[in-house]
Amino acid sequence: MPWALPLRWSPWGRPGVKALVTAGVFVTTLWNLRFFLNPFKGSGEDSKHREPLVILVWEWPSKQVPNVSRDVCRELYSITGCQLTTERQLLHQANVVVFPHSRLQPGRDKLPKERLPGQNWVWVSLESPSNTRALAAWNQTFNWVMTYRQDSDIFIPYGKLVPNRSAAMNIPAKTSLVSWVISNYHRTQKRAEVYKNLSRYLHVNIYGKANNKPLCKDCLLPTISTSKFYLAFENSIHRDYITEKLWRNSLLAGTVPVVLGPPRANYEQFVPADSFIHVDDFGSLEELATFLKTMNSSRYQQFFAWQTRFSVKLYTDWRERICAICMAYPRLPHGRLYPDLQSWFNS
Repeated sequence: MPWALPLRWSPWGRPGVKALVTAGVFVTTLWNLRFFLNPFKGSGEDSKHREPLVILVWEWPSKQVPNVSRDVCRELYSITGCQLTTERQLLHQANVVVFPHSRLQPGRDKLPKERLPGQNWVWVSLESPSNTRALAAWNQTFNWVMTYRQDSDIFIPYGKLVPNRSAAMNIPAKTSLVSWVISNYHRTQKRAEVYKNLSRYLHVNIYGKANNKPLCKDCLLPTISTSKFYLAFENSIHRDYITEKLWRNSLLAGTVPVVLGPPRANYEQFVPADSFIHVDDFGSLEELATFLKTMNSSRYQQFFAWQTRFSVKLYTDWRERICAICMAYPRLPHGRLYPDLQSWFNS
């Protein structure tokens, strides 16, 4: 900062010194006035940081591509300074390029030929490792990962509980004991084995393509809600892999989830311990069936205590997930590459 000689130290008999003092005071005043008039104008780097981040989605994760030409992050999710685009000609302006694994082909012929300095590429997947192929082809390619795993650079869960102290407990009327919606049934899956053995001891109402009883979008929750319990069985068992089977089909529908997936401790990182039943809580499936069939009304209502404190938030819009990149951007490491994507995802 410019300096000025103290006013009291001034041998006024020397005209050059007086002029120097006056000039110093003037310059100091201008310097301070600069910040007073424009307090938010910092360095060139800060100014650049305030420019909208351009997020290029190389290929949209879902079949239907929404219109992202507007400021959708701000309009829909109150996230400012975030520009989404699917226009590949903006590659050279993009700060981040997003690559959904479901749209990647083995080989690099469909990827950009070059990566701009400072540009970060994101690998995106909501599938489990059991349902993800050809990861070895993408070593040393991506800077960040965006998955359901909590240790991802950008964490995108299928849902979460949000505080809602004004909520009241709401348990829909029940007409059946257990239901299950299943589209892809494979006998080799753990859930198929568990269902087969559990069905020896109780009846399960099965819906979905696998049983030729598909439910329309608006029919799903009303149908499931009439059951006391729902089989929230994941198609594969991996850490943090807790899908809409818990969030939408169970908790949001107003039924108690009977979960098959990662260990109970992992579920408890997402939802209260008394909000679900884990298959592993019992020594046998016969014990589980007996527990479900003999549960009294008072015990059943305890599973809904979470409703007085929380509400379910589902993540179903890819625009919201991708806008989340802008929220995470300031804390993400830059310039790092995942050397072995497959090893990370299978860990």
